[in-house]
Amino acid sequence: MAKVAQDKWQALLNTGRRKADGKQAAVMEDKDVEYRTALERDHDRILFCTPVRRMADKTQVFPLDRNDSVRNRLTHSHEVSNLARSVGITLAKELESLRPFDEAYRDLPALLAAVGLVHDLGNPPFGHQGEAAIQSWFADNFPEEKDHGLGASLFEDFLRFEGNAQTFRLVTRLQLLNDNYGLDLTYATLAAMMKYPVAATDVDEHAGVACKKHGFFRSEEGIARDVLSKVGLTSGKRHALAYVMEACDDIAYAVLDAEDAIKKGLASFYDLMAYLKHRHSDGLVGRVVQQGEAKHNEYRAANLSPSELNDVSMQRFRVYAIGEMINAVTKAFIENESAFVSGCEKKTLLQLSSAAELRDALCDFSRKYAFVHRTVLEVELRGYNTIHQLMDIFWAAIAETDPDDPQHKLPKNPYNRYVFTRISENYRRVYQAPADDVKELPPRYRQFLLLTDMISGMTDTYAVNLLEELNSFKKPTPR
Repeated sequence: MAKVAQDKWQALLNTGRRKADGKQAAVMEDKDVEYRTALERDHDRILFCTPVRRMADKTQVFPLDRNDSVRNRLTHSHEVSNLARSVGITLAKELESLRPFDEAYRDLPALLAAVGLVHDLGNPPFGHQGEAAIQSWFADNFPEEKDHGLGASLFEDFLRFEGNAQTFRLVTRLQLLNDNYGLDLTYATLAAMMKYPVAATDVDEHAGVACKKHGFFRSEEGIARDVLSKVGLTSGKRHALAYVMEACDDIAYAVLDAEDAIKKGLASFYDLMAYLKHRHSDGLVGRVVQQGEAKHNEYRAANLSPSELNDVSMQRFRVYAIGEMINAVTKAFIENESAFVSGCEKKTLLQLSSAAELRDALCDFSRKYAFVHRTVLEVELRGYNTIHQLMDIFWAAIAETDPDDPQHKLPKNPYNRYVFTRISENYRRVYQAPADDVKELPPRYRQFLLLTDMISGMTDTYAVNLLEELNSFKKPTPR
């Protein structure tokens, strides 16, 4: 049994790269000996790429928030990366099946830190409202198959537009230097970042967590299937460490969304404790509440303002809650290692742990006190409308172009010509000089890809400002 696990771990930690396999390895400059492992280099490649910095102005929960202490996509991703790295350190120490691997104590934490950092890279502006806005735009504008002419299977990529699939596209295609390999991450990292290793046409919520959404577009399907095969998996089977990354993501947003709601004054620490006690009085939830209230009572003796008391009590609760939940999911992974290593486990790591009840209770609290608050809904609506209007404008320009035109002629309409030039040069280059496997796809499909590449690459503020700019150049409507 242990030997089988070792063989599977060896495949899952495959540090080969697509570029090297394609016999186009980059020429290495003369330099000192490289002491980082391949997986440590993956983390650093991700950290320094431009889309990571853009996440500083992308919504986590509260769009366009002016409170610097409230989280955005970048701070959330760093927190998920940190939690995942912590789990990786413990697993490298505790799992017997990893002991034969000399670099496991470095590679496992590095790999988990990398996928934690990259997991939200392709998310559009305005959080999950951004995904919903893109999906609804396609449904509204192309209600019949004759309108888009792609066939149902190809159009599913856009009707179900997914930030996870856009992330895979971003690191394998769009972050290019002088080739079509993107960041050229290792097979291990590319596989572990795929929460949903299926195409849009294979989405099946009843088949388990790996098939709930899609993790790659048809344009990257060949890459995805190759990556999975290189780590010993097939479509629908998750990388073992994708379960860990997902659990750390769930822990981070459950605990920290509640903290942000309290920081914004949408609820108090007392509200949170009362809510949790009403739901659960024992087990992990009861233990965390007891620890949090004990510290809260200590802090009440200090000369703190109500807002300071709220803040410091919530910080201490966050420490207790995250610590308990990380310990719970680490234990659950060790107990169910074989199911995770095989990629066949249908439940999430959190569902198999004692932390599930706390996650669910915290998420319910945030939905009740924060997500439906009027101020949040107003800004979400603004973001939703912004994306729809930008897609209208950019689609009019893109529809005037031909991705197969060797001369790359710009739109004839002066306004559309200007709009088209506002699309990132990187994205236009991928559109006009596609890889061979993408060139086989219909022109309309590639036009849609350019549209979603541009929209999902925007930050919240950039989207709002760009819409204002583009509207200022529109020809006035005659009275």
